[in-house]
Amino acid sequence: MGWIGRALDRAIGEIAPAAGRERMAARQAMGLAMNYDAASRGRRTEGWKAPATDGDAAAFGARERLRQLSRDMVRNRPYAARAREVVVSNVVGTGIVPSVVHADAGVQEQVWQVLSDHLLTPALDARGELDLYALQEVVIGTVFTDGEILARRRIRRGKYARELPLGFQVELIECDHLDTTITSWGRNEVIEGVEYSPIGDIEAYHLFTEHPGSARMRGALLRSERVSWRDVLHVRRLDRPGQLRGVPWLAPVMLTMGDLSDYQEAEILKQKMASLLAGIVTYDKDDAAASEVRKLRGLSKLEPGAVVAAPHGAQVSWTTPPRVEGYPDFLRENLGAIAMGIGITRESLTGDLSGVNFSSGRMGRMEMDRNVERWQRLVILQFCQGIERWVQEAWRLQKVLPGEAFGLSHTAPRRALIDPNDEIDAMIKAVEGGVNSRQNVQRTLGLDPERIRRERAEDETKDAAAGLAAPALQAPPGARDKRARQTTPAQTEEKPA
Repeated sequence: MGWIGRALDRAIGEIAPAAGRERMAARQAMGLAMNYDAASRGRRTEGWKAPATDGDAAAFGARERLRQLSRDMVRNRPYAARAREVVVSNVVGTGIVPSVVHADAGVQEQVWQVLSDHLLTPALDARGELDLYALQEVVIGTVFTDGEILARRRIRRGKYARELPLGFQVELIECDHLDTTITSWGRNEVIEGVEYSPIGDIEAYHLFTEHPGSARMRGALLRSERVSWRDVLHVRRLDRPGQLRGVPWLAPVMLTMGDLSDYQEAEILKQKMASLLAGIVTYDKDDAAASEVRKLRGLSKLEPGAVVAAPHGAQVSWTTPPRVEGYPDFLRENLGAIAMGIGITRESLTGDLSGVNFSSGRMGRMEMDRNVERWQRLVILQFCQGIERWVQEAWRLQKVLPGEAFGLSHTAPRRALIDPNDEIDAMIKAVEGGVNSRQNVQRTLGLDPERIRRERAEDETKDAAAGLAAPALQAPPGARDKRARQTTPAQTEEKPA
């Protein structure tokens, strides 16, 4: 800025201090933007989108289309379906296992007997089809595809609860049930069917009694009802501060996945064309064509090893089918980008382990395991602990075991061990060295410490009653081999007779 600009700033500052302050702030912002190439506006950044929206407004009005596109990709695109299965099988697997926490082992067993009859049977499902583990699978699968899912508590009383250990059931519903036509409820604001209190937290959900896209609409008009947040579990992944709604996990890779699918279809058509080999017969004289057409039957039925004579005066030229080049490399790079955008490894997405050694496979798996642990915590916090809250409320109301308070712990399924000998040996050393606890190691393996302790005590009691000696615990074979290699010659030297 030259002396004219400085003089103008001083003059404006003397005459209108507020305008001078705004002028200086604008100049500072412009200088800051000019220091970052990405913030500049020009040919290289043309078409870049940078809306100043919050976490929920970024997808406002687009969630419905995103959900529909994501569902279509899972239905019709093999890699989208595979990515969903990878996430579900790694996050839930055989189920996130609940266990009762109580000081008294007898009470713990009684409480677990009641809970297992309710949670681990189809009695928990409002449709009477799924248990807790199957519900977890549907939850994380829908969160992956739709970005969010609602679990509604259905209170059961009277004849509807005569066979239920606890008086409630869980109904899983898609977010299509949210009534987006309601904009307010008293002083509360309603956005896309979600009602917010004056302090900004979720107060209630306005849900259609039927799915808007159901094939068996029982009513002429859709009708919605207000459901308190206490009866709804809203499971979704939150990526930004203040965000309360979710988006499909395929959103960042939808364009890439669509383009890749179109490219595959084009390559398949190209391969079909490449497999076609045609012969074109030409004649030196036009008048010979009509009389010689009947003699082309042998030429039209070429077989391997056949010798066929062309008609007199005919010349046969062969077409050159297109060649397919670079397809594997192009497919590999794009599948890697899709896998990264979702948060899984390319090997788990494609099932292709060629070119992967033990170290690279383990490093990629470790990175994916961190994402899986985050997603497991999401299911535990938003769904499993919500089910626990409903269990506690029903327990107190029904007074199943009066005066007995208990808690629940949730153990995620174990991750697959790439090298069990070395990894288990490292876990044992960490426990012996005080770096880790035995309970924490057991939980990382998907095991319930309370159950292990109880079953080990039962084994010792039964073995003592049968007169059997307690089995000696041995280290893993790999650990024994390593310790044997570390033995010094002085320790292995035989003593003289």
